[in-house]
Amino acid sequence: MKFSFQSARMPLLILAVFLLQVSLAYASGGADGGDEGNKKWFDLFWKTFNFMVLVGFLYWLLAAKIKEFFVGRRQDIKDSLENAVKQKTEAEGKFREYSEKIDKASAEIDGIFEMIKAQGLVEKQKIIEDAEKVARKIKEDSQLRTAQELKKASDQLRAEAVRLSVQMAEEILKRNITVQDHEAIVREYMEKAVNKN
Repeated sequence: MKFSFQSARMPLLILAVFLLQVSLAYASGGADGGDEGNKKWFDLFWKTFNFMVLVGFLYWLLAAKIKEFFVGRRQDIKDSLENAVKQKTEAEGKFREYSEKIDKASAEIDGIFEMIKAQGLVEKQKIIEDAEKVARKIKEDSQLRTAQELKKASDQLRAEAVRLSVQMAEEILKRNITVQDHEAIVREYMEKAVNKN
C-alpha cells in the first residue's frame, strides 16, 4: 500500500492541533505546577501522542480498505440495481411474450369454437336434409303402398261384385230359364262354335 501525503493530511493536521494545545497548556502551567505538573502534562502528551499515532497508523493501514469496501459496496449496489433493472426488463419482455401467446391462443380457441359452431350448423343442416329426404321417401312409399292397397281392394271389390253379379244372374236365370230355353241356348252356342271352325 502506498503512502501518500493526501491520505495522511487529516491525521497530521489533528496531531499538529493537538501538539499546539499541549504546548500552550504546558507553557501556561509551567509556573504553577512545577515538576509534577509538567510530568502530568508530559504523560498526557505521550498518551495522546501514542493514541494519535495509533489512530494515524490505523487510518494509514485501514483507510484504503475502508474506502475500497465502500467503493466496492457502492459498485455492488450499482450492479445489483442494474441487474434488477435488467431482470425487470426481461420479466416485462417475458410478460409481453406470454401475454401475446395467451392472446394468440385465445384467438385460436375462438377460431376453433367458431369452426366447430359452423361445422355443427352444417352438420345440423345435413341432418335436417337427410331427415327431409327420409320423410319424403316414407311419404312416397306410404302413398305407393296406399295406392297399391286401394287398387288391390278395388280389384277385390270388382271381383266380388262380378262374382256376386254372376251368382245373381245365375239365380235369376235359374228362376227364369226353363229346360227348353237352356237347350236352345246350348244349340245356338254349338252352331256358332261349329260355324267358326
